[in-house]
Amino acid sequence: MSVLRAVISGLFLMAAGPLRHKVKAVDSRPHIVFILADDYGFHDVGYHGSRIRTPNLDRLAAEGVKLENYYVQPICTPTRSQLMSGRYQIHTGLQHGIIHPSQPNGLPLDSPTLADQLRGAGYSTHMVGKWHLGFYKSDYLPNNRGFDSYYGYLTGAEDYFTHFREGGLDLHDNLKPDFQEKGKYSAQLFTERAVDIIYAHNNSKRLFLYLPYQSVHAPLEVPDRYMEQYQDIKDTKRRKYAGMVSCMDEGIGNLTTALQNAGLWDNTVLVFSTDNGGQVHEGGNNWPLRGWKGSLWEGGLHGVGFVHSPLLQKKGYINKGLIHVSDWFPTLVGLARGTLNGTKPLDGFDQWDTISRNAPSPRKELLHNIDILYARNGRPVYPHTFDTSVRAAIRVGDYKLITGNPGNDSWVPPPEFESRYHGWSKRRHSHHPADNGRVQNMHIEPGQQNVWLFNITADPEERHDLSTSEPEVVKQLLQRLAYYNSTAVAPRFPKPDPKSNPKRHGGVWGPWE
Repeated sequence: MSVLRAVISGLFLMAAGPLRHKVKAVDSRPHIVFILADDYGFHDVGYHGSRIRTPNLDRLAAEGVKLENYYVQPICTPTRSQLMSGRYQIHTGLQHGIIHPSQPNGLPLDSPTLADQLRGAGYSTHMVGKWHLGFYKSDYLPNNRGFDSYYGYLTGAEDYFTHFREGGLDLHDNLKPDFQEKGKYSAQLFTERAVDIIYAHNNSKRLFLYLPYQSVHAPLEVPDRYMEQYQDIKDTKRRKYAGMVSCMDEGIGNLTTALQNAGLWDNTVLVFSTDNGGQVHEGGNNWPLRGWKGSLWEGGLHGVGFVHSPLLQKKGYINKGLIHVSDWFPTLVGLARGTLNGTKPLDGFDQWDTISRNAPSPRKELLHNIDILYARNGRPVYPHTFDTSVRAAIRVGDYKLITGNPGNDSWVPPPEFESRYHGWSKRRHSHHPADNGRVQNMHIEPGQQNVWLFNITADPEERHDLSTSEPEVVKQLLQRLAYYNSTAVAPRFPKPDPKSNPKRHGGVWGPWE
């Protein structure tokens, strides 16, 4: 049995005189630190062959477990919703797009969050960074979703230095706006706040620290000194992006140093994850995977992920088990010896044995998404089953099926590889280069292809479509999509509310109902 799951007996007898003293049990549960990078490309970590230097990420991954069959969602809100709820977005109504700042929307309140469950298990829970799970009512704020403290921003993107977006400040210290940090770069600001939490932590309780960086989402901004090492990268956006990655990597190094200095490191489980694929238009890269942010190709949803902990039973290896972002909910609650009381049925699996011991993954299939609001593509191919004009994707075993309009389908080498791939076509036949989840007003020709099948294990770059040669497999996966669709709730995607305008609220983004 894993040392993380062992319960250390707390009763010892002492023979000093007639009295027997009870000695309090040692809490063997780990501290949990979860770092989430924003729009971070699959290619853009050093150990995936990138020109970008990430020495801290490379070291942590090499000493821990690299998750190389790990999946997130193609865009921001859905990944965060599944991390916090352990449920597919078709079961929370967030299967279409992102939550825009002016939308009265949020992760439903009818099920506890990961932070709720960890706090219920006795953890001290803290969040620093990007929320993006709704804030139109105060009930949806992080402080009311299980976090003892919160510092960060509520929307999906903003200026890294001014912390403003569309005329309003979006930087919050718990429930109050913070106007004092103008000019402070967010990656450095968030790292400092997280380090302060670590040093102030009372080690009599277990710590849960959730650090969803703004980095490396657009706008492309970074202090100049981080770009100096990338003067050989001629593409301006790519050079700025590389500097942003290096700044984030430096912050993660500072964070781990703080955990060591505070005496927490030897009993910490650290998880690193991306939220979606890199945005090629904003410097990111997913080479050699197909597609990018917003697409259902591997480049949109095959994430960079690893776990580092001295408590892993097996370290320094690559894990090939199928793992999804929704799995962190039961996995981390299990490590905390918490309960799942009050939760709705979860779509995640406890993956600790898979990660720690390289045991077989309990996950055999993975619903990437079903989005009935997305623009339909072509006509249904197979009658009496799932409508193939609907945008959807599912993974069952080695096979992945995509239907509808999957988004940009390019293979894009990073700009610094140009000499190696001279003449490579960067854009093959993209329908929409960067939708970020919005409904598209596009013309779809009748009869346009809307079914693709790949053996992802044998063909991770999705270069060999098997949909015509393996029709029975297609039908089987369409039946699974039909099953999942029968369990889906209606999408939540309300119209913008003019009452959200920060000019009505002292120039600050925040609850308006």
